[in-house]
Amino acid sequence: MKKIILVLFTLFVGFQFAHAQRYAVIDSRYILNKMPDYKEAQTKLDQISGQWQLEIEQKQTALNKMQKDFEAEQVILPENLQKKREDEIFNKEKELRDLQKKRFGFEGDLFKKRQELIKPIQDKIYNAVQKMALDKQFDFILDKSEGITVIFVDPKLDKSEDILKSLGVK
Repeated sequence: MKKIILVLFTLFVGFQFAHAQRYAVIDSRYILNKMPDYKEAQTKLDQISGQWQLEIEQKQTALNKMQKDFEAEQVILPENLQKKREDEIFNKEKELRDLQKKRFGFEGDLFKKRQELIKPIQDKIYNAVQKMALDKQFDFILDKSEGITVIFVDPKLDKSEDILKSLGVK
């Protein structure tokens, strides 16, 4: 009876190992930061963002001056000119808000530019991960950089360096 239980136990454990899932962990943020293409794209985005921010700040400065001038002249202006200036200030404020939203809002120019510059790099990484997963027969690959919290990862499971090698990045 003991031999039968031992044989069944051995078969059960062997069966479990035979069907064990193979998995790996990568750090896409680490991979991106090692890629020269990404650094170049990020520098371009920072430059463009800085230019747009400067444009907005200049418009804000002009608006502030306009408001300050209006407050100083308000007491001597006729009512119809006061109304006209208030409308101008209101329109400039709206124009400034619209520009901020257009440049930095959800799906604004910065978002579109980021998609244009960064998405091809992310696609290269995804394709390299997919190829590695198929070649090495991994059942799933976790990304520990964002979204998933990983408390502990055995360093031998981190395949980020393999992805960098397959992309030709050292």
